[in-house]
Order: sequence, then structure tokens, then C-alpha cells
Amino acid sequence: MTGDRDLRIVADTMPAGAVRCSRDQRFLWVNARYARWMARPAEEIVGRELAEIIGAEALRLIQPSIDRVLQGEQAQYERLARMPGLGERWLSWIYTPTCDERGEVDGWVAIGTDVHDRKLAEEALRREYQKKEEFLALVAHELRNPLAPMRNAVAILARKGPRDPEVAWSQSVIERQIDQLSRLIGDLVDLERLARGKLGLQRERFGLEKVVDMALEASRPHVNAAGHRLSVLMPMESALVEGDAARLAQVLATLVENAAKHTPPRGAISLSATVEGAEAVVSVEDSGAGFEPAAAARLFEEAAGIGLRLADGIVALHGGRIEARSAGRGRGAEFVVRLPLARGAPAGLEHAEARAAAVPGHVRVVVADDNRDAADSLQRILSLFGHEVRVAYDGVAAIQLAEEFRPRVAVLDIGMPGTSGYEVARTLRERRITPITLVALTGWGQESDRTRAMEAGFDYHLTKPVDPEALNRLFDDVAKNS
Repeated sequence: MTGDRDLRIVADTMPAGAVRCSRDQRFLWVNARYARWMARPAEEIVGRELAEIIGAEALRLIQPSIDRVLQGEQAQYERLARMPGLGERWLSWIYTPTCDERGEVDGWVAIGTDVHDRKLAEEALRREYQKKEEFLALVAHELRNPLAPMRNAVAILARKGPRDPEVAWSQSVIERQIDQLSRLIGDLVDLERLARGKLGLQRERFGLEKVVDMALEASRPHVNAAGHRLSVLMPMESALVEGDAARLAQVLATLVENAAKHTPPRGAISLSATVEGAEAVVSVEDSGAGFEPAAAARLFEEAAGIGLRLADGIVALHGGRIEARSAGRGRGAEFVVRLPLARGAPAGLEHAEARAAAVPGHVRVVVADDNRDAADSLQRILSLFGHEVRVAYDGVAAIQLAEEFRPRVAVLDIGMPGTSGYEVARTLRERRITPITLVALTGWGQESDRTRAMEAGFDYHLTKPVDPEALNRLFDDVAKNS
């Protein structure tokens, strides 16, 4: 009897509600805390059906958990419940089946804890994250819009043929700084997504050389500007990787640009790729400033650069890791990216011969943007590529122009006053102005913006400032598929 009394004392003083129920859904036993929650003496609860005590609606909500526990499984849930002696609170419950002498489930024990304060704190934190995400998205949008006509204007200058060396140098500087600002804006937004587990990956299988080529294309201007020597060594064997090629190229470009930044002018940078067992290994090594070996781990922590922190997170999402090495200050640095190799044969890899056979094509294009500098500069550069381009400065004019001009492609800003880009896209789809490829070109670059664009009927969602060469390649693809 002493043992029963001790168990009762423990059960009644534990910081949780506890009950035992029978298979026919009756209370067999409750502890003192649960009785207080229900504002009834324990003896008025024991022996009665659950529906009599907690109500038919509450029983309906928890019935799936009861069904699971009676099948011999443990069940767990959290829900906002109103209890007579407790009020409306968030409770967490764990149901564990009990068995008779034959080992058959004859009921369950339920332990409930009050998690109301934690849930309120989580909700407050979620709201703060939401405000931060919305603020970053707004800042990114406002910064991207002026960058778009700047990039277009620089591209026009580059297409104008021989020019004064000083003008060429200035144009190159502006172009690099626009790229840097664009990357920084994107990295800030991506870091927020990464922190919330919302950084999505567009997974495919591809050769490692594809990622290296993309990374070198993006980072080479930074290397050339400092007069560095860049050597590249690729493996003889095929190295297939599965993941997001653009994101992985972003990682390698960040490492090469970081090496260029921290290496004195006319230094040496090497990028080498190898296959080691089941991993593809890419090393970026420089002859630059280096760091103390003990500081390697801190390079990817909060105090480090935005690019490195984002690169570390992207590689981790691919099941890989980045290692940082240095023999000390002034003795250079090496960053090693390790990625798991893809299993099986590649899916839909492009062959170099097929890419080389691609023939550029010219298309009719409508550009719609209420930012006149952005619209006019994009018209000029696309015309230099040989496309026939018409411009509208609002949504209504864009719809009218598309009906008259019958373009093959429409490049639409989203945030136009009156009739937005979303509404223009829906209207063009409804009126069956075909064949037409719809491209959203906008400063709004969140995943939710991309989803909304696709739902409105867009084929592509591009974030300002877009590389005119990339846009031209997209148009070439459209022309080939016409």
C-alpha cells in the first residue's frame, strides 16, 4: 500500500496532467492536476465516458489519436483547448497504449503538458521573422529597380564597338560594381531564406564542368580586374553531381571572387576539381592574405562575410561541406568544397555539340515597365541584339500593344500602377494571344513572388537587374522552339 501511496504522490505533484483510459473510452484514473484542469474532483471523472467530461466536439478532434493508440502506436499532438479550470491554453499530449495480460491493447495512458507560453513565443518569433523577411524583400525591390537600367546602359556601351580606353575601363568598373551590388542584394535575401529553411533548390543531374564554367563566367571579371593568374584543372573522369547548378555555381563564384579580393594584384589563383571516392572535390587556392589556422572555423560564422555564410549553407543543403585551410597570414588560403557524386546515369545532359549547333534567332518583343529608364534601356539593348522591340509604360498599354503587335515574347514588370504585370499576364492568356512567352522581370524576388508569377501564367520569373546577354539567350531558345 505504501508503494501505491508513493505513486499517487508522484502523479499528483508532477507538472503535467495524467489520465488512464479504457478501450471503451472511459476514464480509469486521473491525477490531481488533470482534475484541477477540468474543475472537478477526480472521483467525479473516473468511470465516466470521455464525451461526458470533455465534450463531443473535443472528442471528435482527438479521435484520430485515440484510434492510433488503440492500434498499438504512440500518438502525439498539440492543440489549443478550452478547459474549465485552465481556460484556453495550448496543450501537448502524448498517448501511450497499455496492454492486458495477453499483450492486447486495453486502453492508454495520456500525459498532457501546458505549452502555451512556448507557443506564444514561437508565434511572436514567427511574426518577427515575417516582418524581417518583408522588410528585406522591400529593400531588395527598391534597390534592384535602379540597377536594371544601369546594367542595360552599360551593356549598350559595350555593344558600341571601339571606344576610348578610359571609357572602356570606366564601363568595366561600373559593370563589376553593378554585379557586386546585385549579388549582395541576392545574398541578403537568400541568407534570410536559409535561416528559415526556405531556400529552395532546383534539382537536376549535371556534369561538374557545367558548374565550374558558370562560376568562372561570373567571377572572371573580378580576377581579370586585379591582374591575377587563374589556372583551372578538371578531372579526366566524368563527375556527375545532383543538385541546383546555379546555386553551386554561386558557391564557387563566391570562393573565386573572395580569393581575388584577398590576393594582392597580379597574384595566383587556382581552381582544381578531382573525384575522391564517392565525392566531387573542388579546391580554390590563392596566394593572398591567408588567415591563422585556428580561425578557419570562424570564417563561416555570423561575423564572417555574407557570401561565405551563404556558400556554406548552400553546400550543406547539397549534403556536402566546405573546408577552409591556411598556413598563416600572408601565406595564402584554400577553400575545399566536397559534394556527393550523383548515382546512376545522367538525366538529360546537354552535349557540347548540340549547344554549339544552336543558331541565334530574332523575335518580336513587347517590354512593359512604368520605370521609363528601365523600359527604354532594355528596348535599346535588345534592339542591338537584332530583336524587334516595342515598349509600353503601363499595363493597359501593354495589353493593347500585345494585341496589335502580336509579339513572340512579352517582358513585363510586375509592380505597374493600375493594371499589374500579373493582371496583364492573365489577360493575355485569357485572350489567347499565342504563341507568346511571358517573362516576369521584377525587383520582387521572393519564392512566393515566383510562385505567384507562375500561377498568373508567366513562363519565366527573372529578378532585376537581368543580364541582357542571358535574356538574349532565352529569346534565342524561344526562336528555336517556335
